[in-house]
Amino acid sequence: MPKASVNGIELHYEIHGEGDPVMLITGLGGSGRGWGPQVPLFAKNYLTIVPDHRGAGQTTFAEDGYTIEQHASDMAETLRTLDWGPAHIIGSSTGGAIATVMALDEPDVVRSIVVCSSWAKTDDFFRHQFETRKLTLVDSGVRAAVEANALFLFAPTYLRDHYDKVQEWIEMVSSIPADVDIMVKRIDMIIAHDQLRRLPDIQKPCLVIVGKEDFCTPPYFSEELADVIPGAELAVLQGGHFFYMERPAEFHDRVRDFIEKH
Repeated sequence: MPKASVNGIELHYEIHGEGDPVMLITGLGGSGRGWGPQVPLFAKNYLTIVPDHRGAGQTTFAEDGYTIEQHASDMAETLRTLDWGPAHIIGSSTGGAIATVMALDEPDVVRSIVVCSSWAKTDDFFRHQFETRKLTLVDSGVRAAVEANALFLFAPTYLRDHYDKVQEWIEMVSSIPADVDIMVKRIDMIIAHDQLRRLPDIQKPCLVIVGKEDFCTPPYFSEELADVIPGAELAVLQGGHFFYMERPAEFHDRVRDFIEKH
């Protein structure tokens, strides 16, 4: 499988389709497999780059570098190394945080950003949620943490109506190699994230998009992002934190409409 040598790690990525480059940066789990149905949808029209974060999936399990800024540099260097920039950066949750920092610190490789289900600055709700999730991970292990996380990530109505799909996701995530110590560092990384004061300096087109039933990063976080990023569009769709899996066509169509404008 292809890997890019960047910043002292071997960063694994998949490439699908042809056309203008789009990079899909996944959330806290860090494995590009988390994008599920969105990969073939984007690959119909775009050169779709799907990386694994450092410390996740098939990328190097480095001992250090667990900051949003370092992840932004890893993704930017991957685009430079492969000569695929500037690209439309689509980031979900932690990936959205990475996308905003790329727009600020690595603007030469960024054409536009789509910030999905994300946040600008940690608050007490966010901190308490992820400290609790970290305790579950440390005390009960990866499988128990994944089972519990499903309650935060899928809309209650989706879990009720599509429990088989949620179970498929649990099995898929549980099968991906993971290191608990690194997972803890990654949770600490997102708890520490605070770019609110810098976001008015973003000069790239931006779509902020969120699910109406998102419990993990509720819509007020996205409203804050859209308020401070100059010219940002805000879209609120039905669904939870994983609304791009729950309603893949609706999500894809809204994002594609934005990309085609830029």
